[in-house]
Amino acid sequence: MIMGNLGGDPEMRYTPQGIPVTSFSVAVNRYYRDGSGERQSETLWFRISTWRQLAENCNQYLGKGRRVYVEGSFRSRAWQAEDGQTRYSNEITANQVIFLDRAGETGTQPNEGAFGEESLEPEDLPFES
Repeated sequence: MIMGNLGGDPEMRYTPQGIPVTSFSVAVNRYYRDGSGERQSETLWFRISTWRQLAENCNQYLGKGRRVYVEGSFRSRAWQAEDGQTRYSNEITANQVIFLDRAGETGTQPNEGAFGEESLEPEDLPFES
């Protein structure tokens, strides 16, 4: 489960079998205090993949900066880049995406219940932000 903001517009493509797949990145901000008590922040990036109807809905209604809650299966990958550095990727294959923007905040509004869920507010989510 993550909650954050889209880093760019979603990209939709189709498998050879015609199944829609939409991918987008989500930035999650983490705040903490360091050893000296100073407030620090860190941004973690996640690559999200959605499939079928969820992919179509995300492609239609999401855009850069939109706030979302995502649930799905997580996978972290590591690889060696051409410069010899180890790179990491955090990936989630989503089975649920909930739009958290209030109606009218970004100029786009999904249909009520577009994902089989009632409209939720951040305080309704199963964790604290």
